[in-house]
Amino acid sequence: MTYDYEWFKKAVFDLTKINLTAYKEKQMKRRIDTLINKNHIVGYDKYVAELKNDKSKFDEFVNYLTINVSEFYRNPGQWDILDREVFPYSINKYGKNLKIWSAACSTGDEPYSLVMALTKHLPLNQIRIHATDIDKQVIAKAKVGLYSEKSIAAVPAEFKKKFFAQIGPSYQISDEIKRQVDFKEHNLLKDPYPSGCHLIVCRNVLIYFTEEAKVDIYKKFYHSLTPGGNLFIGSTEQIINHAEIGYNRKNSFFYQK
Repeated sequence: MTYDYEWFKKAVFDLTKINLTAYKEKQMKRRIDTLINKNHIVGYDKYVAELKNDKSKFDEFVNYLTINVSEFYRNPGQWDILDREVFPYSINKYGKNLKIWSAACSTGDEPYSLVMALTKHLPLNQIRIHATDIDKQVIAKAKVGLYSEKSIAAVPAEFKKKFFAQIGPSYQISDEIKRQVDFKEHNLLKDPYPSGCHLIVCRNVLIYFTEEAKVDIYKKFYHSLTPGGNLFIGSTEQIINHAEIGYNRKNSFFYQK
């Protein structure tokens, strides 16, 4: 048997249900080869054996595989649009019990930002964010809610003062914000999507996927949204065939069903 990268992709899927075929191969293979070399292992077959037998190696692999670059209020100008236009529109159209999904939420920066931003429009106890990620390790980090100064740099001063406590060089987000977010593991490539969403936020994640996988995911997001619901994407992304899917492009980063 040839233990090449094609074999490795199948072995990883059997082990983790993560479909490496949906990622840009050159970039992902380079990341994985770097990790294997770092562990002084020769051959994909021997590395898979390590993943099966060593939980710390397995956790390291999943954490390394998932791209976790996140920060609060990333691209503040877009959050300003969310605050001035999208939130008021959504509350006016759907009422105060909004169903908001933060997809591929990484370490929680984004769903927690959504809760804080919504406090300008709704009482805290009426805010509920559904947050998902494929990586259980980053979900665990999100539930802890401890962040670097750099990560919270764009948080409005009023929210920093109200919702964060400094612990050494780090900042702990308050329990009152954490309580409004439900975290769950979810694989965008294979798991069922929630329905009836009024807003879906998925930013700076799909740039790592193939064009075919992106189209499939954008279609699934479309079906997850209720009519008139919005999809909020990242500053480096665009939905080229948005009209074919059924989206109305409101501006560069917001697409409405």
